[in-house]
Amino acid sequence: MAYYLGIDGGGTKTRCVLADEATVLAKAMTGGCSVIRHGEQQAREALHAAIHQVCATARISPNQIRAICIGVTGAARSEIAAKIRSILAELAPDMAPANIEVVGDTVIALEAAFGVGPGVIAIAGTGSIVYGRDATGRTARAGGWGFAISDEGSGHWIGRRAVYSILSARDQGLETALTAMVFQAWKISSIDELVLRANATPPPDFPRLFPIVLRAADEADAIARDLLSEAGVELAKIAAIVLRRLAPDAPGAMLPVAMTGSVFRQSQVVRQVFYNTLQASFPALDVRQDIADPVEGALARARRQ
Repeated sequence: MAYYLGIDGGGTKTRCVLADEATVLAKAMTGGCSVIRHGEQQAREALHAAIHQVCATARISPNQIRAICIGVTGAARSEIAAKIRSILAELAPDMAPANIEVVGDTVIALEAAFGVGPGVIAIAGTGSIVYGRDATGRTARAGGWGFAISDEGSGHWIGRRAVYSILSARDQGLETALTAMVFQAWKISSIDELVLRANATPPPDFPRLFPIVLRAADEADAIARDLLSEAGVELAKIAAIVLRRLAPDAPGAMLPVAMTGSVFRQSQVVRQVFYNTLQASFPALDVRQDIADPVEGALARARRQ
């Protein structure tokens, strides 16, 4: 029997699915395996743990896997792809190199949403990016240039903006529930400590503040809700860029749009604002409501090898 492995290698978590030709046999989730974000050793530990878990559940050896596809941030850089491929080869040394496919997280997300067909996928998780493909196979991307300068609407961006919103509210004499919530999460008790923590080197784990923003918004905090709305608008702006690049004559009518990532999955506000903003610019646009699952795209690509 042939076995196939699909991996969604995110910055916060690694999701792994093992299947045969027709049936999913096991799933596992471990910590993030982004070499860029965590380094090679942590990426190795996360990937090894995930693969050992699914193989143990299915009672097979990693060497019995016929093909692997992993989507991971930074895979377009040859040195990153080589490191990930080497880590996977450690577990399945008998596998032919051609049967280990390392692609960008955008590639497996687009596959999950549209198969081999045209479409645009907006990704908002730890980071963010929009990626699309037209009917001729031509691709385009926008955003996703890194936490320090880009990744609008991502978990990192929202977390960083939450701290900014606390400071901006203080400047204006406004109240926000975010202040007490972030103080509690970071175990601090003053604005001065907040500023020191936010500007530290290395920077704090801003994506961990995203759930706090969600909780504050659920408690009707206007500043938190505005922040999530702003994230939706920013993501829609990036998606519009890709639509116009791929179909400049009729972008709204030609290419469907899908969403994926923890920000879209967990925030109804972000999803709704993203949808409304795109619809305002492209009334005929098909924006899919179901959240695409990138690991399914990785598994589909592995099965095609």
